[in-house]
Amino acid sequence: MLLGGTRLPKHHIRIAAYGDVDELNSFIGLVADLLPSHHATLREIQNNLFVVGSHLATEPDQAEKIQLPALPENASENLENEIDRMTAMLPELKHFILPGGHATVSHIHIARTVCRRTERTVTALAELSTVNPIFIQYLNRLSDYLFTLSRAAAQELGAEENKWVPKK
Repeated sequence: MLLGGTRLPKHHIRIAAYGDVDELNSFIGLVADLLPSHHATLREIQNNLFVVGSHLATEPDQAEKIQLPALPENASENLENEIDRMTAMLPELKHFILPGGHATVSHIHIARTVCRRTERTVTALAELSTVNPIFIQYLNRLSDYLFTLSRAAAQELGAEENKWVPKK
């Protein structure tokens, strides 16, 4: 059931979209628990994901009546700033990276892939219904943030990045 009382089947794309956001939020919580040095940023992300999820769980014409919270205007910019901050401390990326090297890094990569799936589900919903484009932009930036966070975490934890080198 959506906020506002509309009933939809469990397999409806809208249910899948906010369910994917909820799953992503759970993985972000796990990463926050495993990586205390980034706890504040990850909790901010969780709060932002609750905003996104609440909007996706509401029929677009009901959102104003329910008075849902807004995603902060600078939410995507904050992610970009964090990406830039972490990137400045990382070696130049010259290879694709295989997920792994440390359990925490692996969990961040799982969160990243769940984020990518969430973005795909939300864009599919946007083809059928009104979705604020800022939510899609935020999810896109979030997956980039998580990739950069995986690299920063590997460095912080002294884990080697597993470079993918294709066999010839």
